[in-house]
Amino acid sequence: MPTTTAPPAADLLAIAQLGTMPALMRQLSGLAGCTTPIRLDGWRTEINESTGQVLHHLESAELPAGNLLLRCGNRRVTRCPSCAETYRRDTYHLITAGLIGGKGTPEAVATHPRVFATFTAPSFGPVHNRPTAGPCRCGTTHPADAPALGSPINPDTYDYEAAVLWNAHAGKIWARFSIHLRREVAKRAGLTQREFKDFARISFGKVAEYQKRGAIHFHAVIRLDGPEGGDTLPPSWASAELLTDAIRAAARRTEIPGPLLSSREHRFAFGTQLDIRTIRSADFTGPVQITERAVAAYIAKYATKGAETATGSLDRPVRFLAEIGHLDIPDHARRLIRTCWDLGADPELAELRLRAWAHMLGFRGHFSTKTRKYSTTLGALRTARAAWRRAQTLEQIHGPDTPPTEETTLVLAHWAFAGTGLTPGETWLTAALQPAAGTEGEPTHG
Repeated sequence: MPTTTAPPAADLLAIAQLGTMPALMRQLSGLAGCTTPIRLDGWRTEINESTGQVLHHLESAELPAGNLLLRCGNRRVTRCPSCAETYRRDTYHLITAGLIGGKGTPEAVATHPRVFATFTAPSFGPVHNRPTAGPCRCGTTHPADAPALGSPINPDTYDYEAAVLWNAHAGKIWARFSIHLRREVAKRAGLTQREFKDFARISFGKVAEYQKRGAIHFHAVIRLDGPEGGDTLPPSWASAELLTDAIRAAARRTEIPGPLLSSREHRFAFGTQLDIRTIRSADFTGPVQITERAVAAYIAKYATKGAETATGSLDRPVRFLAEIGHLDIPDHARRLIRTCWDLGADPELAELRLRAWAHMLGFRGHFSTKTRKYSTTLGALRTARAAWRRAQTLEQIHGPDTPPTEETTLVLAHWAFAGTGLTPGETWLTAALQPAAGTEGEPTHG
């Protein structure tokens, strides 16, 4: 969206005097709106290996911005909305491919048993909320945007220690659950664990989301496939009902040991709230429509959000204890961060790296993960996008009718980190390059 702030006249004047404004605009447009690009110094040379001819040579100092500018690729919407939107769309296509096919995944996966499940954290103490019926436990009916939502009703009795340790162990809890799930499905099919892999495979794609109280929970698409994943049909006994029953049993069984702190032994399991819904086609007539694209859009929405979005926490690491007291964040988020920092001093918890991940309230896992056979990968989507951009560039240079060359090109390059971000003039020009209005709908599958 075009900027409404006053242009930095001095910086823009300096750029205009260099006579590189049009070229700079072209270089900035290649960032597609990235606000914190990585700046590199160095050079790149392309050489025809057969003839030794230098095909192209690039010096960063000769570029309009004085550096090579690369998109930051940050998935956090609070850090870079443009790169976060790219990540969200990639996640949408990844999840969608595992539901209806495409991107190298067969369309037959749409006929496999599939469910959408949400796994929550246990209670660490009552918090302000908006029940479906009646007021909050505090006796107040909170509006949807009430700042108190998610914060403890009594902070002094809230189990902050268990809350951050739950986040720190969330990845291990999911890993244990996935083991139990395979066992439960095999048991219902009358198979041993060894036999199960010859008949079926469980595939999933999931994202981690912070609840308002700062606790991680998971949204997952879980699919029952044949032995080779989406490429093979599931066995005749496979059904969404069997999968749902196995998920509930596996979630109940999932528990992992935690650390022993001050004579208190921690153990971690999922909370009692477990929501599982069968994913159907668009003619599903239940109370809530659970379709492939609705699920993909819902999951992708959370792929770019961290603790800072849900709890008002931070989107970057805390480096010093003194910072915590001066942060402009809610008291609940501050206490969670401080608890991470304090527990991080315990050498027995060193592997959890709680101080390094205090801004994430102890969670250090990946926000978007999937099994190998679920669908395509984020890396494959990025590679395809880069190949498309290279093809577009070559077409601009050589023309649309130039046949592809079979000659081998040797690329020599040396790059060094020179910083991040844009100058005030570059920032203003980048904002001016963005379209006046974006689309709110989900990207089409293709």
